[in-house]
Amino acid sequence: QVRLVESGGGLVQAGDSLRLSCAASEGTFSPYVTGWFRQAPGKERVFVSAISGGGYRTIYADSVKGRFTISRDNAKNTVYLQMNSLKPEDTAVYYCAADWRGSLSSREDWYPYWGQGTQVTVSS
Repeated sequence: QVRLVESGGGLVQAGDSLRLSCAASEGTFSPYVTGWFRQAPGKERVFVSAISGGGYRTIYADSVKGRFTISRDNAKNTVYLQMNSLKPEDTAVYYCAADWRGSLSSREDWYPYWGQGTQVTVSS
C-alpha cells in the first residue's frame, strides 16, 4: 500500500509554469505506475499523464502534450509534473494516483491509490 501527497499547486498567470509533486509518504514508490489526473469545476476528472515505475515510459493526454512533462525520482519517492505554458483551461484540482500492476493506463478506475489533490488556478 502507498499513501500519496500532492503539492506545488497555486495561482499563476497564463504562460507561467508550475511543478507539481506527488510524494509517497508510506511504502516504496518505485514499483508503482503513477498517473496525474485533473478535475475542473463542474467537470469530470480526466487523465493528464502517467509514468512507469522505472520512469522509462510515459503517456500524455493530447491537451497537454508538448507543454507538460512527467518524471520521477524514486530515490525521493516522488513523481513530478512540470507544467509549462499554462492556460486558463488548465485550471483544475490535480490528483496523483498509483497502481502496482506495471501497465500504463489513462483509465481512472485502473488506479487504486489516490492523493487528496492540489489546486492549480491559471488566470488570463
